[in-house]
Amino acid sequence: MTTSPATASAVAPSTAGHRAVDYVWGGLRIALGWVFLWAFLDKTFGLGFATERDASWINGGSPTEGFLAFATKGPLAEFYQGMAGSAFADWLFMIGLAGIGFALVLGVGMRIAAAAGALLLVLMWSAALWPENNPFMDDHLVYAGLLIGLALARAEDTLGFGRSWGRTGLVRGYPWLK
Repeated sequence: MTTSPATASAVAPSTAGHRAVDYVWGGLRIALGWVFLWAFLDKTFGLGFATERDASWINGGSPTEGFLAFATKGPLAEFYQGMAGSAFADWLFMIGLAGIGFALVLGVGMRIAAAAGALLLVLMWSAALWPENNPFMDDHLVYAGLLIGLALARAEDTLGFGRSWGRTGLVRGYPWLK
């Protein structure tokens, strides 16, 4: 099979070692990381976007109670409503948001961040079955797919610390931390 000159130039790496598509993946990684970090910050401090100051985590509010107690529906509603507002769910959710967000923004630990983020998003999707505007698809599943794509595309290597992180002794000893 031969490659046309137009196709060859589209897939050949640039002189800087990155193709335009690498920068798209890197930018999407940072953008999605910010989505997770912003959710963490807003729920923690009640910045007035999705969470008011009085309902913030530092003011005694629960980051999971509103969504799990009232937004859940469908076949798993009872399961999720049962854990709404529990300290375990709150801490696990907030650690997940912060960890996934920082990992994506920095470009470190992409395998763990992608797996944990995809799991969190699919769980959130399953809590709100069935989506209001589509028989099954919503932004949670799209973001979960994007996370998998980011990991497969090695998006941590462009606009992030992925290459440096991968060369550390810790990651060489435990490659699953890549």
